[in-house]
Amino acid sequence: MKEVSIFSPATVANVSCAFDILGFAMENAGDEMVFRKTTQKGIRIVMKNFRELPAQPEQNVAGVVALAMIEKSQPDFGILIEIKKGILPGSGMGSSGASAGGAAFGVNRLLGEPFTQTELVQFAMLGEALASGVAHADNVAPNLFGGFTLVRSTSPLDIIPLHTPPSLSVSVLHPLIEVKTKNARNILKKSLLLKDAVLQWGNIAGLVSGLFMEDYGLIARSMHDGIVEPVRSMLIPLFDELKQAALEAGALGCSISGSGPSVFALSDNGAVAKNVTRALKKVYAGREVPYETFTSAIGQQGCRVLTKSNNG
Repeated sequence: MKEVSIFSPATVANVSCAFDILGFAMENAGDEMVFRKTTQKGIRIVMKNFRELPAQPEQNVAGVVALAMIEKSQPDFGILIEIKKGILPGSGMGSSGASAGGAAFGVNRLLGEPFTQTELVQFAMLGEALASGVAHADNVAPNLFGGFTLVRSTSPLDIIPLHTPPSLSVSVLHPLIEVKTKNARNILKKSLLLKDAVLQWGNIAGLVSGLFMEDYGLIARSMHDGIVEPVRSMLIPLFDELKQAALEAGALGCSISGSGPSVFALSDNGAVAKNVTRALKKVYAGREVPYETFTSAIGQQGCRVLTKSNNG
């Protein structure tokens, strides 16, 4: 294989109560990336859009992942990576995770797939560390595995793919403002009360159980975050109004996607999700904050090949 084109999905991380350990892939939002073998060794990055992002491999999220992979595998060729961003950086929809996970997936294809899915997540976490200062996996794990994933541990890395109810759908409203992950982490509390932690643990367990049992009532009861959401929601214009509108429109739950500013809501089917998206739009109608919205099924596959060539 000399060339491969892939789709690398957007992701929603944290999923309300499960900070840094739970995430899921979206079906129809993400980046497109092309990987080509070159005779000149090393990694070259071409940004097809968002050219303000660095193209130097050592400073690019996809570049640091690719560099680590070729250092490990020592191929007799180089790789050119073209990136067309479909997810705005700083959106809270896993933009850096899409670049990092997509790089791991695409480079692995050109190398002949020597690395496991879990090893690809480990490589992709290097990109997340560059982007946010923390090597978290709750975006890159669902980006590569698809569906919902639970990151039980990052040291050692232990990823558990979860059952995803097939009708479950998501609505996302992205205010076109930037919230940097580093800044969103810096405002979090450094300590918390044991009773708040116990409540959060119960909600995480309930959410995971609800997914496996396809118990939408349990999912709805469990989507409550009393630790991170109250602090980060202050960075998002009209967050309380957005959440109330989503719930009134039939959403199971509504919270912050990743570090924000995007807000997501889960629904038990696509028709309800469309109604929820319309309700979110109404909150921002006539306001001065520009925004974009997405309505999507859960992406069961994760990164996937769009086209590939094998010309000799």
